[in-house]
Amino acid sequence: MKHRAQPRPKQQPEYIFQVESLSHEGRGIAHYGSHPDHPADKHGKKVFIRYALPGETVRARITREVKKLEEADSLELLSEASEIRIQPPCPHFGICGGCNMQHIAPDAQIELKQSVVLKSHLQHFAGIQPDEWLAPLRSQREDYRRKARIGVRYLPGKDKLVVGFRESQSNKLTSIDRCMILDREFGSVTRLKQLLQSLNGKADVGHIELAMGDQEIALVVRETAQLPEQDVNQLREFALQKGWQLYIQPAAQNQLTRIDQPQLPARLHYRLNDFDVEFGFDPLDFTQVNSTVNPQMIRLACDLLRLQPGERVLDLFCGLGNFSLPLARCVGASGSVVGVEGSEEMVQRGAENAKINGIAQLSFHSQDLTQDFSHHSWANQGFDALLIDPPRSGAEEVMQYIPKFGAKRIVYVSCNPATLARDAGLLVQQGYRLSRAGVMDMFTHTGHVESIALFEKEN
Repeated sequence: MKHRAQPRPKQQPEYIFQVESLSHEGRGIAHYGSHPDHPADKHGKKVFIRYALPGETVRARITREVKKLEEADSLELLSEASEIRIQPPCPHFGICGGCNMQHIAPDAQIELKQSVVLKSHLQHFAGIQPDEWLAPLRSQREDYRRKARIGVRYLPGKDKLVVGFRESQSNKLTSIDRCMILDREFGSVTRLKQLLQSLNGKADVGHIELAMGDQEIALVVRETAQLPEQDVNQLREFALQKGWQLYIQPAAQNQLTRIDQPQLPARLHYRLNDFDVEFGFDPLDFTQVNSTVNPQMIRLACDLLRLQPGERVLDLFCGLGNFSLPLARCVGASGSVVGVEGSEEMVQRGAENAKINGIAQLSFHSQDLTQDFSHHSWANQGFDALLIDPPRSGAEEVMQYIPKFGAKRIVYVSCNPATLARDAGLLVQQGYRLSRAGVMDMFTHTGHVESIALFEKEN
């Protein structure tokens, strides 16, 4: 039987471009027509070029084409390098899918993120700007990340285990020995890779997660099939030698089994000295991964709200109480704080942390904040101040209830400039003024933009 020959993959064209500006995620922006070899029918069409910077001339290969724009990868720098270009500190840059801004100087990264929030979103989409632009909150170290999920993939033909992160624009894993943004306590994964490679059931390890408190480190092994007892013993011995906590997570379950010291609870801890509070959390709980920016963010939020003893505060999307407990410290025993979160498990964690810290003026409630909650008693008590820290989808559904809360001051913490701009516009329509705003470099070297904004009720 004859087999039909497979068509050869189409060779993507290459062109020379003059880079004009940066996109919000750090890609160079150019247009067709800036060089003689450009097709005439494409003149004026926008091209987003990975790893190219403003002022540079680059040779780039087109990787994706749609009607209004194209995407490309920079192949060769044909001019002097941009003044904001630096040598990427990580050897995996350009292959690993993370940290796409390592070639941009840190100050330029901050300026870009400020521009994304102010010009690209608040001004462009909402038609507003703050009365005052706050100084950025910045990370004090490169190895800032205290939590990470690391992929594990077994290649049976090579009897090789690949441990690392996804490659850029691909589902493939790129093997890493050290990640420069992970906390130095577990940034090197060489020994861990060797251990996983030695397991009899290495093909049944789906991924691993590393999580860190102030003092403890947890290793979570996600299994796709039950690991042999011998493998579990090897993992336990490794964890005990390192002084780490070890957990096994069966496939399709969020339940963890602690292996290193089964009699102890599944808890890591971090402390906020400014507010004399300590948090306990499960290794899989959502927590802020940057331990230098998080305390700055909470201090700034409390300062912006100008809380006084005896005031009432509502904390929406409160998680395990990262803001709630410090807010309660600020209003004192005569005040009160209400924390609301969709996850019942996080609500329980928040109540647990409040009790451990001896904070009685704080209550937590479980509620899906995308649904009607007007019938709940906590929503009808009136508040002096409001803190909103929503997911990337924002808090659009909450906006209709804002007048009922009666808050004079609102701090909005955002991880998505687009939904911040949308919700800011809704707050302005309801009589609030955007008085102060700024960015927070929670995720250095990446395109993720975190920001904080203060809205005050107009008289």
